[in-house]
Amino acid sequence: MEFPRTHTLSRRQMLGRFASGFGMLGLADLMAASDAPSASSAAPLLQAHHAARAKRIIFLFMSGGPSHVDLFDPKPALAARNGQPLPFAKPKLERTKTGNLLGSPWQFQKHGQSGTEISELLPHLSTCADDLCVVRSMVADNINHNGACLQMNTGEQAFSRPSMGSWLLYGLGSENASLPGYVVISPAQPAQGAPLWSSSFLPASLQGTLVQDLTHPVANLGNARMSSIAQRAQLDFLMAQNRLHEAQRAADSRLEARIASFELAFRMQTEAPEAFGVDQESEATQKLYGLDDPVTATFGKQCLMARRLAERGVRMVQVYHTATSKRSSCQLWDQHSKLREELPNNCAATDKPIAGLLKDLKSRGLLDDTLVLWGGEFGRTPTAEGGDGREHHPFGFTMWMAGGGIKAGHVHGATDEFGWHAVEDRVHVHDLHATILHLMGLDHTRLRYRYAGRDYRLTDVHGNLVKGILA
Repeated sequence: MEFPRTHTLSRRQMLGRFASGFGMLGLADLMAASDAPSASSAAPLLQAHHAARAKRIIFLFMSGGPSHVDLFDPKPALAARNGQPLPFAKPKLERTKTGNLLGSPWQFQKHGQSGTEISELLPHLSTCADDLCVVRSMVADNINHNGACLQMNTGEQAFSRPSMGSWLLYGLGSENASLPGYVVISPAQPAQGAPLWSSSFLPASLQGTLVQDLTHPVANLGNARMSSIAQRAQLDFLMAQNRLHEAQRAADSRLEARIASFELAFRMQTEAPEAFGVDQESEATQKLYGLDDPVTATFGKQCLMARRLAERGVRMVQVYHTATSKRSSCQLWDQHSKLREELPNNCAATDKPIAGLLKDLKSRGLLDDTLVLWGGEFGRTPTAEGGDGREHHPFGFTMWMAGGGIKAGHVHGATDEFGWHAVEDRVHVHDLHATILHLMGLDHTRLRYRYAGRDYRLTDVHGNLVKGILA
């Protein structure tokens, strides 16, 4: 089935799409139409363009920009010429005048049958080397956090555009009508906030559902005052009133979203407590994610929650690492200074939970159709900022993927001998998005939405499929 150039959904179709997710709302705000689709209507309303390799995505977002030359992209020449000037002109796009070359203080070793080189800062992830596809040739367009985070999450640097998760819900719907289709787990909200998981001009209920309190993920989930039968009667009455209100107003996706979300909230009272209940996992599983260690407990709980949501049919789970660990004063992977102190602390907080997630997904048979993506908005300069820091660097950096149709045990692309420019098999953010949509069964050139007189898509007018990383 090919999407028409101008795609329009009927009201009932739109309600079905809304049932796949809801926004940053507490349960008290969420109610639903009595004639909204039932749980059995969770099947996609728009067919995929081709057979999908992945059914769901877990995006591990390291907000701030992890240093590629210290983690996944070893540079012997950088170490050999440590303290010397960069031997070529820097791009005009730069924030500060960084100094001489700064070799990595940490050693790299080859791991697994693939021989993938990974830093000593990631001993747990290194044991998963044969499951990783390490892309060393990523390129972005913005050197500042706000614009780069927007581009990585929405494809656009400056303007409000739908997030990747919203596009996926728009194209595929959710597999579970009793849970949000797009969940964002971030105890400390990143500086860019809601625009990173916004639905923008797509229907309002396709935005991500933000979970900040890991102990009570959804506010006001229970109703101690009313039985389920009484709540059902109340919702039916409220629906009738809402429809009268709606009939007197022009179509507004925000109003439709509020009406449709009532039913989802009602269903969530029975399913959400179990879905978010990481304490129901075995002691061995909790230790696998590092929940028994205060250094790894917070991010470990986020990763374990992501696995539980993914296996229950949530289309996209985005896990942000922004919280301060017990061993670090740094809230982001943004080491302008104290690189030798703060980068190890960030790695210590995330390494075991991420490895635990990959191993857990694999042991449950979920990694084959779950795409795991790791990275930030850019990398860090191979040159020094001050004596112990690195600046923002969008010219060549690393992200990795695993599962979901990705070539395992593979390194794709390369930066130059110092780690500055991507020089081999460059992968732009738009190319990454095009490839992710392809793995999910969607053609990025055909997933479109008409707004303000033109057709929009996640990759705008850009993007090429990166065939070299497909299994």
